[in-house]
Amino acid sequence: MYSMQGVFYPTKYAFIMFPDAETAKSVGQQLEDAGFASNDIQFLTPHVVLRDVGKITDEDSSIALPSVGTEGATVNKYIDLARAGHHALMVKTPSDANTERLMEVVRKSPYSYGQKYHMLAIQDLE
Repeated sequence: MYSMQGVFYPTKYAFIMFPDAETAKSVGQQLEDAGFASNDIQFLTPHVVLRDVGKITDEDSSIALPSVGTEGATVNKYIDLARAGHHALMVKTPSDANTERLMEVVRKSPYSYGQKYHMLAIQDLE
């Protein structure tokens, strides 16, 4: 799930952040109800986002990651939101139809930030 430069880049996945755990878990359940497989939906706490996505071991660390293009800027946004207590869902979305079906569910709840990782591009999800 990382690029050759070691930057978080989960191709064919959407990464959506929510202001709290309850909303993220609720949307995850709604996605399952909409036909997404449970093993294609991953719930991530702020700690996991910081550790595994941002590669930060100390949540109080004020050191920013170096920006490596769009990928680095996106990870820095995830870090900022995780430090503010936001939770995430990472959902396998191999096609545009899957992504639209995902967003039909996500748009019904407040979400902070959403990205879809394509082979050579990151798409803002709105």
